[in-house]
Amino acid sequence: MTSSPTAPQTQHPTTQHPTVQQDVRREASRRRTFAVISHPDAGKSTLTEALALHAQVINQAGAVHGKAGRRATVSDWMEMEQERGISITSAALQFAYEDQVINLVDTPGHSDFSEDTYRVLSAVDAAVMLVDAAKGLEPQTLKLFRVCKARGLPVITVINKWDRPGLDPLELLEQIQDQIKLVPTPLTWPVGIAGDFRGVLERRTGDYVAFTRTAGGATRAPEERMDAEAAAAREGDVWETALEESDLLASDGADHDQDLFLSGFTTPVLFASAISNFGVSSILRTLVELAPSAVPFRHGEPGEDGRPAQVREVDAPFSAFVFKVQAGMNTQHRDRVAFARVCSGVFERGMVVTHAQTGRPFATKYAQAIFGAERAVLDTAFPGDIIGLVNANALKIGDTIYVDEPVTYPPIATFAPEHFAVATAKDSGRFKQFRKGIEQLDSEGVVQVLRSDLRGAQSPVLAAVGPMQFEVAQARMESEFGAAIRLERLGYTQARRTDAASAPALASVRGVEVMERSDGTPLVLAPDKWRITVIERDHPELTLEPLIAGDQ
Repeated sequence: MTSSPTAPQTQHPTTQHPTVQQDVRREASRRRTFAVISHPDAGKSTLTEALALHAQVINQAGAVHGKAGRRATVSDWMEMEQERGISITSAALQFAYEDQVINLVDTPGHSDFSEDTYRVLSAVDAAVMLVDAAKGLEPQTLKLFRVCKARGLPVITVINKWDRPGLDPLELLEQIQDQIKLVPTPLTWPVGIAGDFRGVLERRTGDYVAFTRTAGGATRAPEERMDAEAAAAREGDVWETALEESDLLASDGADHDQDLFLSGFTTPVLFASAISNFGVSSILRTLVELAPSAVPFRHGEPGEDGRPAQVREVDAPFSAFVFKVQAGMNTQHRDRVAFARVCSGVFERGMVVTHAQTGRPFATKYAQAIFGAERAVLDTAFPGDIIGLVNANALKIGDTIYVDEPVTYPPIATFAPEHFAVATAKDSGRFKQFRKGIEQLDSEGVVQVLRSDLRGAQSPVLAAVGPMQFEVAQARMESEFGAAIRLERLGYTQARRTDAASAPALASVRGVEVMERSDGTPLVLAPDKWRITVIERDHPELTLEPLIAGDQ
């Protein structure tokens, strides 16, 4: 889809009419904005498509690991994503379901792109934690859960791949309680062991929801609902086992409590098979019924007396913050899209907003809803919605935009890189394209770009959380900017923030290097933690501050 002509500029009064505020509150209450978090290969993109399929947004689901000739996952638009069956970029999908509006923000699943996932989690109100039935809780899942906990995001847990052999369901619940300290409160309970998924016991009603497998799992799986007596007649001992285990959970107090869920003490649990579309409708209903609606966002700095930062209510004038920047999604136009989460008020395409970081106004000429390679013109958005601002080149990750009442949302933290490589252009005659491409990848957060007078502008250092970021950078530099690059890995694994006063002394320390990030922050690169420890011991007067780590 292409963008429509620029909309007429809209005037916005300094005080919103009470009717407008009422409309905003009503629309915000209808929104459910969430992200799916998981370890690689747990089925995240497959679940994303299954949810879209059940909401009738798409007619046929693709699959990351489908057979030859099967459709690729719609949300994975980049060539490398489709080739490797992984999600590298994030995508935002909006659809209506049971009079509610679902904003599903897809995230990269591979741990090398955990920083991008962290940014996405700053823009949602809840998370669905996807757990592989055979593998249980895995390192990337644990890391991302800790981010959710730090942000106060309530978590709904989905035990996926129950149609394949896996662990005992009670063992999986024990892992959740022991490793992430959330009390699991199953809403559904599997009928049949992992690998023999017949359906689920709906614990609230006592009904049995039986599933029928569809060819390849590309269409919605039919559901058949029956009462306990009919279920016992159909499934026999398997149903009785499910009932006994459900009664055991009830005796342990493992029943859903909405206040405890929203407070981050419990997690509702559902059993499903995303690739077969088993249990997906239950996930959608759970999101509508239990997930929080769009919440007011905190901004500014905490008070000196310990008071929390101020709150921007959802019915205040329009405001949003940018959590992702992506270029190259439209190969025909080479545009650049800034994804922003609406925090308050009403967004209208063409409205003039203020960029908080510069104080400059600009018109939002082209606003779109974007999911993978698909686009649709977006005329209006409310709190909780994700807007794609096309060619808003001044916007960077963490920036705030607003109308009327000034507001600045807290910046999004940058992870500590652990991999470093010098980038040089293979063709020195294409340095202009090389420079433009490096700047673009830096602004998107694909990699962090470090520079120093010693290395010069022609040899920036790329810093990454994971090595696959380098592969993405190389592929995009060649395909999008026509500037193939060489990468020479450096022997550093640690980065620390310093200041201008300490930088000269640190630059003279053997084995370390001082460089400047594109935002002006001076960083010290060191080969290992031992070298950092020695410097701190020998030079306590020098500034060495840790950046946020991926597991914090």
